Amino acid sequence: MKMFYTSFAMMSLFLAMGQAQAEADVKLWPVVKEAFFPKRDIQEVDFLKVDGPKRAESGAQVPVTFTYDKAAANGVVIKKLYVIVDANPIQLASTYHLTDKLAGFQMSTRIRQESDSFIRLIGETADGKLYMGKREIRAAGGCGGTVDNNESEIRAAAGKIKFNVDASNPAAPATATFNIRHVMRTGLQRDLVSQGYVPAFYINKTTFSYNGEPLMTVDVGVGTSEDPYMKFNFIADKPGKLEVVATDNEGKEFSQSVNVNS
Repeated sequence: MKMFYTSFAMMSLFLAMGQAQAEADVKLWPVVKEAFFPKRDIQEVDFLKVDGPKRAESGAQVPVTFTYDKAAANGVVIKKLYVIVDANPIQLASTYHLTDKLAGFQMSTRIRQESDSFIRLIGETADGKLYMGKREIRAAGGCGGTVDNNESEIRAAAGKIKFNVDASNPAAPATATFNIRHVMRTGLQRDLVSQGYVPAFYINKTTFSYNGEPLMTVDVGVGTSEDPYMKFNFIADKPGKLEVVATDNEGKEFSQSVNVNS
């Protein structure tokens, strides 16, 4: 399925609407839904869940957990998960491409919110059926604003990875924690001095593998917070190596691996 970003005019409209809203606007979803999933039915279900605070301390760092409870799904096998933030100027925050080695799916991460919004986790099966879980979270100011950063320091730090695995309980899936330093500029922020828009600069993909076999690929968008963080479970059925390769929108590649003694 081909996904796309909204036009700059649409971005400006959503920014203006977000500044005016006092709570999540239910009227946004029909517009967003038809932009990303035109003329397709989406069934709301309990086996897809979004957890997070009712009100986030910062719109730039909103902690959320996305869950696909495979055991409760009655045979519905989700292959892709889309994270949509209705009120963001760029609504698609990330896309997760899943494999059977994830033991279902539970991802703790951090997103950006420009204003109060519904956060939607939309699952897609191999035959194109769509399912959804959602949560309303109040937050503001996470996508735009001004930046006053030291460019040389930002470039030097970009791509530094912290990566570890807890496989201490042989009866449970292993837990991976991934964190990469990156400013994740949205393209909607303004330079503090010139007031011109600062070009987008962000991690756009992370690919995880275990013992050389695909585990999960994440298409990362600018709706992901600065210094992307991901904590998730996977099946480490034998000792091996967990590897990650991350790329940014300028084509740079960063990688790290960790040995797992399961």
